Amino acid sequence: MKLRFLGKNSTPGDSPTLYASDQNTYVIQGWKVYANEHLMKLDVPEEQTVIEVPPELFEHLTKDGQSSGQIRTFADPIKLVTEQGTCILQGPQMHDPEALSQMRMPDYETCIEVPKSSITALLEEDNSGPDHSRPA
Repeated sequence: MKLRFLGKNSTPGDSPTLYASDQNTYVIQGWKVYANEHLMKLDVPEEQTVIEVPPELFEHLTKDGQSSGQIRTFADPIKLVTEQGTCILQGPQMHDPEALSQMRMPDYETCIEVPKSSITALLEEDNSGPDHSRPA
């Protein structure tokens, strides 16, 4: 799988990153969510993992042709929004060796791969789903 770097939100030591793949998916790199109150609220199948990213990371979607990167609907793969305003996402953990070799990922981060459609759906206004906009 080939990745195209879209952008990152970095502070010293932190680097959530967004990539577009050649498989019509987005690869989202974020901070691992370990056993804490957020993880305890979720049912996480063995093949999936949970990450945390700032919502500003999605602003880089404009580099993939999206008209906006502003999240308007909080639905899968976003599971929760923390009191600090970060997004807790759940999805299939990335295991593709070719893709992983293209990334720089510290030990405290991991990544998920999700269909582009599941991310672009977050950019559209939709009030029919669960309200994840309230703090976790």
